[in-house]
Amino acid sequence: MDASNITEQEISAVLGANEIYTAYREQWQYLLESYMGGEEYRNAGHLIRYQLESAGEYSNRLATTPLENHCKSVISVYTSFLFRTPPERDLGRLETLPIMEDFMRDADHDMRSMDQFMKECSIWSSVFGHVWCIVAKPDVGAITQADEVEAGARPYLNMITPLAVTDWNWTRTLTGKYKLDYLKYLEDINGDIRIVKEWTPEFIVTSTVDAHNNKMLDRYVEENGLGYIPAVCVYNNRSVVRGIGISDIADIADAQKMIYNATSEAVESIKLDTHPSLVTTPEVNVGTGAGSLIHIPDNLDPGLKPYALEFSSANIESIYKSIDHTIESIDKMANTGAVRATESRTMSGVAMETEFQLLNAKLSEKADQMELAEDSIWKIFADYYDLPWDGTIDYPGSFNIRDTGAEIQQLRTAKDTASDPAVIREIDRRLLNWMGVDEDSIEMFEPHVMISPEGVRVMAKTYEEHLDLAAQGYTHE
Repeated sequence: MDASNITEQEISAVLGANEIYTAYREQWQYLLESYMGGEEYRNAGHLIRYQLESAGEYSNRLATTPLENHCKSVISVYTSFLFRTPPERDLGRLETLPIMEDFMRDADHDMRSMDQFMKECSIWSSVFGHVWCIVAKPDVGAITQADEVEAGARPYLNMITPLAVTDWNWTRTLTGKYKLDYLKYLEDINGDIRIVKEWTPEFIVTSTVDAHNNKMLDRYVEENGLGYIPAVCVYNNRSVVRGIGISDIADIADAQKMIYNATSEAVESIKLDTHPSLVTTPEVNVGTGAGSLIHIPDNLDPGLKPYALEFSSANIESIYKSIDHTIESIDKMANTGAVRATESRTMSGVAMETEFQLLNAKLSEKADQMELAEDSIWKIFADYYDLPWDGTIDYPGSFNIRDTGAEIQQLRTAKDTASDPAVIREIDRRLLNWMGVDEDSIEMFEPHVMISPEGVRVMAKTYEEHLDLAAQGYTHE
């Protein structure tokens, strides 16, 4: 398309965003900075600046204040449990496609496997509340699948964060189903040059715009052969607004910022305690460092002698207590109190078990959302080859989150105090389960009460005794 005929109004529309994006953009940027930490967090100015504080003093305080990144820690806990067991995939007829092995190994043309790609989707949907996944397939003019394989043309995945998706729209069909009929996102940013991609059910428009000069450099239009937009909104948790998810760290980020500022206050308090401020007249020559000399004029008024401002270090303890309390509140919000090592030593067994159950429920909800998203991805994938989607995707529905060490110790204590053989056998069975011994093997370790044809009851203490008695006609009680 001739880009010179594009009006400034059309260019502004390409670079523009809808009202929902404008309302949420600042929040999404804040969540991104809170998760990333490091230089990006420092440069964002989340450390509150004191009144009359100079730029140099503020910069020095930024450099000396560490960040405890609880946002990243919480999401890492979720991800480690969620993908500890890989999802099970039965791809049905798609298994026969010659490109499937290559796709599963490199799903996004960026050397990420399907499992790694979905893991990335889970991480960033936890940060923002949702991400978009585009299932694209280049049109190379191939006639047959063999031609496509030879040309290396196959569907690939593209994950886009909400910060890049500037406009979208759903319409409701006559059947009551919502259909995505418009999607616009920034595909690339290089200085002032923006590459914007717009999807509709009929067309795919790629625009290259010079944002500084408000000039359209290139515009390419191609047909959308699918007849619909191949995009999936991967939710972390749905909100009341369609296309907007609920972040895992929306509240944790605020608590993290509070800890960040409290840490700075503690650092400054320590500095004041170890290096108190000295009040002097301009004529006094003050040295620096421990044991330094202070030279005062001979004619100095005795009432103007230098003195140090006293500082009470008791305030530091209250700051650290506030930080500890805030960390506890983060663990409660995230249901990770029983998982973090510092908390597990102070929680009761009942509290830990309850925390495990709450975390298990949260992870199950996240797994359901990922399962739903991946199922939608494979449906689009199948449509590119005019195949029905007859496969199944199964993410873990329950997560065995337990304090193994504590439970084994409890079982050992119970065994030492038990006298009933049946109770001892049950404890041994559970201990063997913890050791990873399967049920069939456990049967070999367990004593059994055997009954002879005449009704005589005998205890078979070993597997060999069990076999001997069985050969003599004894049966299980």
